[in-house]
Amino acid sequence: MKDMLKKLDETVEFLKSKIDFAPEIAIILGSGLGKLADFIKDAKVIPYEDIPNFPETTVAGHEGKLIFGTINNRKVVAMKGRFHYYEGNEMGAVVYPIRVFKRLGIENLIVTNAAGGVNTSFKPGDLMLITDHISLFCENPLRGENIDDLGPRFPDMTVAYDRNLRTLALESAGRLGVDLKSGVYSYCKGPSYESPAEIKALRNLGADAVGMSTVPETITARHMGMRVLGISCITNMAAGILDQPLNHAEVMETGKRVEKMFSALVSDIIENWR
Repeated sequence: MKDMLKKLDETVEFLKSKIDFAPEIAIILGSGLGKLADFIKDAKVIPYEDIPNFPETTVAGHEGKLIFGTINNRKVVAMKGRFHYYEGNEMGAVVYPIRVFKRLGIENLIVTNAAGGVNTSFKPGDLMLITDHISLFCENPLRGENIDDLGPRFPDMTVAYDRNLRTLALESAGRLGVDLKSGVYSYCKGPSYESPAEIKALRNLGADAVGMSTVPETITARHMGMRVLGISCITNMAAGILDQPLNHAEVMETGKRVEKMFSALVSDIIENWR
């Protein structure tokens, strides 16, 4: 655990040497949702490969850059590209950036993702506010010896996604005329898409959307006391709902189609952050 804290401190000191301000909000941009980075003013771009102890992203649609700057006069840092467990990363590497953000003094996290629609009333292109998550069958990022300097052994997940931030997101959606759905996100390991039987089981458990990210980052952020807001872009319907195979190209295409609406929504949320 001392080695982990040492690595975190190395990364934090490197980033502090590259920026002259403390970000207020960290944003993780999901597959096909990187266009929001264009809203960042006075951007300082740092490739992941230049950052000590950072993993590398290998997935199409995840460029691999930290972008520091401002959105609507709020200091932010955005991850343009995240790390997934299915890439072969250890879970500690998947959530490493979240721990770095907290050590930088950031208290707020916006997590976004591309997700499959499990709720049959959803359609590709919908945006869903995450109200809760399911991760019963996946490795917990806090498994192993607890790092007491980061958070408690048994962190509470009763309200993983901050209620006040959810209200704020709905207010922003109302101002912009965005039909923002609300629902439960289920995390699966990937990289294979879920089977129709698995999707049926997840629906019976209460899931509205399914994906291969977000929950490890959320658990890690809550472990450290950060506030979390989650938004999913429903890029396709999950297996078995439509009579067609699933593919990553559809995810990217739908993300591109809704990127303007998504970027406007997140930008308005940040402007009205409280």
